[in-house]
Amino acid sequence: MRIPALIKRILLQIVRDKRTLALLFVAPLLVLTLMNLVFNGNAVNPVLGIENESEQTIDGLIDEGIQVKVYEQVSDVKNEINRNDLDGFYKYNTLTLLNYDPAVAKGLEVKVKQVLNKEVQLQMMGENNTIFGKADPQDAVATDYVYGSRDTEFFDTFSPILVGFFVFFFVFLISGIGLLNEKTTGTLERLLATPIKRGEIVAAYLLGYGLLAIVQTIIVVVYALNVLDLTIVGSVWNVILINVVVALVALSLGMLLSTFASSEFQMIQFIPLVIVPQILFSGIFSIEGMAGWLQMFAKLMPFYYAANALKGVMHMGFNLTDISRDLYILLAFAVVFIILNWFALKKYRRL
Repeated sequence: MRIPALIKRILLQIVRDKRTLALLFVAPLLVLTLMNLVFNGNAVNPVLGIENESEQTIDGLIDEGIQVKVYEQVSDVKNEINRNDLDGFYKYNTLTLLNYDPAVAKGLEVKVKQVLNKEVQLQMMGENNTIFGKADPQDAVATDYVYGSRDTEFFDTFSPILVGFFVFFFVFLISGIGLLNEKTTGTLERLLATPIKRGEIVAAYLLGYGLLAIVQTIIVVVYALNVLDLTIVGSVWNVILINVVVALVALSLGMLLSTFASSEFQMIQFIPLVIVPQILFSGIFSIEGMAGWLQMFAKLMPFYYAANALKGVMHMGFNLTDISRDLYILLAFAVVFIILNWFALKKYRRL
C-alpha cells in the first residue's frame, strides 16, 4: 500500500506542475522536429571559379553538379575565393580549394579531376585538340589550399566548435543551477529584502561565477591545445578571448533561465530547448542547405557566432580584426541577457 501511495503522490506532483509537463512532453517533439529540418536540408552544390577554359570543360563541370563562375583574368586566386565565397578555383592546371569544409573540398577535387581526366583521354584519342596540348592522362592536377592542407580532416574543423561548446554548456549549467539553489534555499529572497540593489546582485553573481568561468575556460583551452594537440593556426590568446566571451554569454543566459525554473529538474530540462539548437546551428551541419527561415533562425543562436570566430582563428588563422563582428554580436547577446536578468529579479523583490 505504501508504494502505490508514493506513486500517486509523485504523479500528482508532476501533473500539478504545468511547466514540467510541457518540458517533458512538448520539448522532445520540438527538438525532433528541429533535427528533422536540419538533417533533411537540401544539398548545396560547390561553387568553382574557372579562368579561360573551353565550353566543353565548363559543361562537364556543370554536369557533375558544380556551379561554375567564369573569369577572364584573376591575379590573386586565394583572395578571389574568399571575396566571392567560392569553394575552389581552377587555373593553369592548378586547383585551389577553400578547404573550409574538408568533405566539400575533397568532393570538389574528385569531380574536377574526373572531368579533366576525361578530356585528357579524349585528347589522347585525337578527339580534343584544344586542351592541355599533349597532356599525359597520368599527369596529376596540382592542388593548393587556402586553409589547411591535404591532411586536414573533418575533426580539425570540428574541434574548435567542440572547445567552445563545452565551455558554453558547463558554464550555462553551473551558473543556472547555482543561482537556482540561491532561490530555492531562500537566500535570494533574503538578499532582495535588504537595501541591496538588483543591479548589484546581478553584477556580483556575474563576477563571482565569471571568475570561475574564466579559470575553467583557460583550463579547457590549454588542455585541448597542449594535451589533445588540436591544430591552431591563429593566436592562442584570441582563442582564450573568444571562449571568455562565450562563457559570459552562457553565464548570463544560465542565470536568466534559472529565474524561470523552480527546481534543478526543470533547469536540466532547458538543455534540449536551449543547448541542442546551439550545436545544431553551430556550423557542424551545413547551414547553407537549410531553408531560408532556418538560416535566419540560426543567426539568433549566440553559439553560431562563437563557432564562426573559433573556427576562423583555429582553422583559418584569423586575427582579432577578422573576428571582431562575431565578438561584438556575442557581447550584445550578453548585454541583453544581463538586462533581462535585472528585470527578472523584480518578481522576487515584490515577494
